[in-house]
Amino acid sequence: MANNRIMVCLDGSKSSIRALRTAILFARESGETIVGVHSNISKGSPRSFSNPKIKEEKWSKRTKEIMQFAKDKCRIRNVGFEGVAIAGHNAGSDLARFANNKKNKIGHVVIGSQGTGYPQGTFFGSVSNFVLHKARIPVTIVK
Repeated sequence: MANNRIMVCLDGSKSSIRALRTAILFARESGETIVGVHSNISKGSPRSFSNPKIKEEKWSKRTKEIMQFAKDKCRIRNVGFEGVAIAGHNAGSDLARFANNKKNKIGHVVIGSQGTGYPQGTFFGSVSNFVLHKARIPVTIVK
């Protein structure tokens, strides 16, 4: 099976919106589908080794808004979109684990960077830095 989907990490921040725009450009060029992933750390367990998907009817109002915004942007650009919310404990490890799971068929990760963590986060942001180093597939960081 080919990994033919682009994962974009969405949290509603300005940097994640820039990442979505970049993912849309990549998807338009390659014909791939975008998978928007939101890590909800309030629903996870620190002992969990998997990231269970949260059913859409249990998404928070904020998660629904983020996914609808992304879906609308993709629809306007004629790009396929699938929204996924995962229960987790740490956004960086949750997103990297989702990207590395072969069942998800992810071939590329696009993530925004806010650069608010310290010390490595000074340049990239702690979540994007973690995903960059732990994902086994190509990662694009958008500033």
